[in-house]
Amino acid sequence: MRDRGGQRRSDWDVETTEASSYDEASRARYRMRSARLGGSGSGGFDNGIDVVFLVMLGLFALVALRLVWLQVISSRNLSEAAEYSRTDEMTLRARRGTIYDRNGNVLAISVDCKTIYCNPTEIEDPGTVASLLAERLGGERKEYLDKLRADTTFIYIERAVDEDKAEALMADLEEKEIRGIYFVDDSKRSYPYGNVGGQVLGIVGIDGDGLSGLELYYDDILRGTDGVMVMEKGIGGTPIAGATATVVEAKNGTDIVISLDVDVQMVAEEKITAAVKDFQAESGTVMVTDPKTGEILAACSTPLLPVSDFSQMEEGSETLKPVSYSYEPGSIFKVLTSAIGIENNLVTPWTTYVVPARVEVGDDLVGDDDGRDYTMSMTLTEMLRRSSNTGLAMVAQDSIGSEVFAAGVDAFGIGHATGIDFPGEEVGIVRPLEEYDGSTTGSMAFGQGLAIPMVQMVRAVGAIANGGYPCTPHFLVHKGGAEVEWPVGEQIVSKETCDQVIEMMRVVVESGTAVHAQVPGYEVAGKTGTGEQASETGGYLENAFMSSLVGFAPASDPEVLVYVGLNGTPYLAYGSAAPTFSSIMSETLNDMGVLPEY
Repeated sequence: MRDRGGQRRSDWDVETTEASSYDEASRARYRMRSARLGGSGSGGFDNGIDVVFLVMLGLFALVALRLVWLQVISSRNLSEAAEYSRTDEMTLRARRGTIYDRNGNVLAISVDCKTIYCNPTEIEDPGTVASLLAERLGGERKEYLDKLRADTTFIYIERAVDEDKAEALMADLEEKEIRGIYFVDDSKRSYPYGNVGGQVLGIVGIDGDGLSGLELYYDDILRGTDGVMVMEKGIGGTPIAGATATVVEAKNGTDIVISLDVDVQMVAEEKITAAVKDFQAESGTVMVTDPKTGEILAACSTPLLPVSDFSQMEEGSETLKPVSYSYEPGSIFKVLTSAIGIENNLVTPWTTYVVPARVEVGDDLVGDDDGRDYTMSMTLTEMLRRSSNTGLAMVAQDSIGSEVFAAGVDAFGIGHATGIDFPGEEVGIVRPLEEYDGSTTGSMAFGQGLAIPMVQMVRAVGAIANGGYPCTPHFLVHKGGAEVEWPVGEQIVSKETCDQVIEMMRVVVESGTAVHAQVPGYEVAGKTGTGEQASETGGYLENAFMSSLVGFAPASDPEVLVYVGLNGTPYLAYGSAAPTFSSIMSETLNDMGVLPEY
């Protein structure tokens, strides 16, 4: 073989040249591979394999962290979200316990009804459906239309619908083949005696919660435990046909028996409503009890609460004023002043005082409501019969003294909660001994200078009717068939003191300021009160009294106690509270089966 110059080359030379070219090309390819990421050799990274490993490890760590986040940290939220997306939950209302009066009459009961809801995504013609709902259920068409167009798969249409209305609506929906409207069993409160006892019973909210009165106070007993129904739904929110609903049954509430007598309650409400109108009062209050047990037979205040139609509610109608409002009690407090003096052997019903027309009480001169302008001799009994402010101020200041008086007031529970089983009890405003000034003892002796709710006087005067033993005013008598025990307080004053005070109170009704409180056939013991009403600007309002009368019968063996109060009336108790008391006491004695004494 010859070269380009014509010289002959040997075979060895050819082979050497070809091998040299091959080796050079191989080395070039090697250098290119070495220059790549992860390569080896002088042309690449020395730790290329380590880098790949680290990258893979990092990716694995990210995946692992994501799995931990999803399966551990966020699992509960994700599970709940998934559950929410495929289920609807409906509360199954427990049936509230029934409330009975003392004679077994049903005052409040839960009756069957329907709650209506819809899935707006299923409603094809909202306008037609809205018109149908307004026609059957009442209300405005637009309100239903807004619900039917809501951006949700579940919304309440109407709750606690009467069954007859619900059934009529069901029939219309089936006839028109309208989908998306659903019904579930529910219950609501019904009142067989209408609005009678409304303030005592109280209000139940749409969710079945007690909001006022005994419905609130005993809500934990009456309400029971709600159940729940969980329904599976499809992607569009439509309940899955044939799917199993998980149901936790509701546990119904406990029945209770309260001390009210529906007939006495009805009388009390009728009489006090008429009295407020007749005597131009701002409001009226009544409480009727059995002084031997503390059971409340009737209680109300105006305006009354229309539990069967809340659209007729007036401001303050849900408040039971004998429990939640404080007033200056006025002259009925003289009963307690007399009892304190007699119990401490400082005065007797026959102790005689020379009583001037005016008596100094602190910096004020106090006179009697009858306008007496002369001095006269009076026994304690005569002071009560005439309701003499000057006389009782003298007894308290000159004979009893501040320390004994304050201790006696405290023993009668004045200024302390009675423990009545009703929400919103006031304790009133009563000065303790260390805050007495020069006028406190004299003014409190005839019921001024303090403000207390009526229920405190009911308990205190009830103790005198019960031989000195106070009973807690209360409503609950039986709970779930079991009798409820109410403790009797320690004796405040002796039976002898009570007998003497009762005799003085009997004289007040027989020939004193409470003659219009008499009840034919019965001996009644009572005391009037005409408390002045404090002005917001100081002092007292003119011709605006808290006219009241508290008393019990039969005087020799009391079975019924009645307290009547007319707030903001221009009439004295003699001509307003007294006749109202008589009419309520008369019918109560008859309803309770108390036989006439003569």
